[in-house]
Amino acid sequence: MRLVILGGGESGVGTALLGKEKGYDVFVSDKGIIKEKYKQVLIHNEIEWEDEMHTEAKILNADIIMKSPGIPDKVALVKQIREKGITVVSEIEFASKFTDATIVGITGSNGKTTTATLTHHILKQELNVGLAGNIGDSFAKQILDKDYENYVLEISSFQLDDIIDFKPKIAVITNITPDHLDRYDYKFENYIHSKFKIAMNQTKADYLIYDADDEVITSHLKNNPVQSTLLPFSLVKKIENGAYLDNNNIKITINNNQIIMPTSNLTLEGKHNVKNAMAASTVAHLLKIRKQTIRESLENFQGVEHRLEQVLKINKVQYINDSKATNVNATYYALESMDAPTVWIVGGVDKGNNYEELFPFINEKVKAIICLGVDNEKLMNTFGNMVDVIIETQFMSEAVKIAYKLADAGDNVLLSPACASFDLFENYEDRGRQFKNAVRNL
Repeated sequence: MRLVILGGGESGVGTALLGKEKGYDVFVSDKGIIKEKYKQVLIHNEIEWEDEMHTEAKILNADIIMKSPGIPDKVALVKQIREKGITVVSEIEFASKFTDATIVGITGSNGKTTTATLTHHILKQELNVGLAGNIGDSFAKQILDKDYENYVLEISSFQLDDIIDFKPKIAVITNITPDHLDRYDYKFENYIHSKFKIAMNQTKADYLIYDADDEVITSHLKNNPVQSTLLPFSLVKKIENGAYLDNNNIKITINNNQIIMPTSNLTLEGKHNVKNAMAASTVAHLLKIRKQTIRESLENFQGVEHRLEQVLKINKVQYINDSKATNVNATYYALESMDAPTVWIVGGVDKGNNYEELFPFINEKVKAIICLGVDNEKLMNTFGNMVDVIIETQFMSEAVKIAYKLADAGDNVLLSPACASFDLFENYEDRGRQFKNAVRNL
């Protein structure tokens, strides 16, 4: 069987190694430049590869193609592949065939990295468990090297688009808000459908944990029921089977077995993090982790880099790195959790954003806006009349210096871009690190 891999990044190279081990004839092709560390792995393992081009003759003779989640379906080569009827899969689809592990799959527009990392943090206290998907080492490579008995996978909609049989034992949908609409013909319903693919192969013996306060999720479930056993969580409703908040206590009930967790000592702040804690604790309760372990893990979890990460306090001004906020809803949570006047750094590649839901916070909490992007016109037009000071720049170091001048003692400086990073940065991690370096250089 010929396995062709489009994209020579973490998931591509991991899949290549697993494919070779399982007897496939493997070829890796990347239109960009493959990073040196990945090239060395391919050379060392005698796997054929090419970069800065796609040789069609070597691709269109594949039996199966693993496509990097970053490559959209509208690319001409992908259209040709589909027209030829060649099976296209994502890394999680390919790799999951080679493990009998219990899989926890976590998706959502926001909170999935925090929820996945927190879930892994709790489970690893008592179980043999790997963390993969959109995060850390590739799922395929972990199956090859370690094959854990359990996996927590953070899964994007792009990875779910190319699944066929993939079925997590426990699926989590943290929330669904408009994101990546440029990849879904600007139709929100296409994106919603993509997220729900996480449950499409589940049976009654499997579980779907979801936010019952999210109207998009609840109305989709009403009109498109799934087979899974449902375990909702909520901040406002009383839930019989699932999790809810009652007087600052998280109550989780599964098959009449209830555990109670106080939220008073959660290390993560904000309502959205109570929800992330509910989702992670529900997974842990399902997998029979002891209550004491869950509680201690929630209290000592350190959070995720680039997600409301407190960097430094300089002259009584708190600098906060939320570079991972690549959509409006993520920035909504960030602004909601600000408890002081805030200088807000925003901007990047707009994905068809509607900023209206942020307006109340702008009026209430934001004293100045710094637009950091190649094209800031939409931001300038949207927010120009709402704050006294709005400035644009294309350099992170300059953005931080301007913020330093604008902020007074007791203020926050918040990087929460609400946009993708690819106009000025390699990715959101690069953007966050540049912010932290600039702050440390003040």
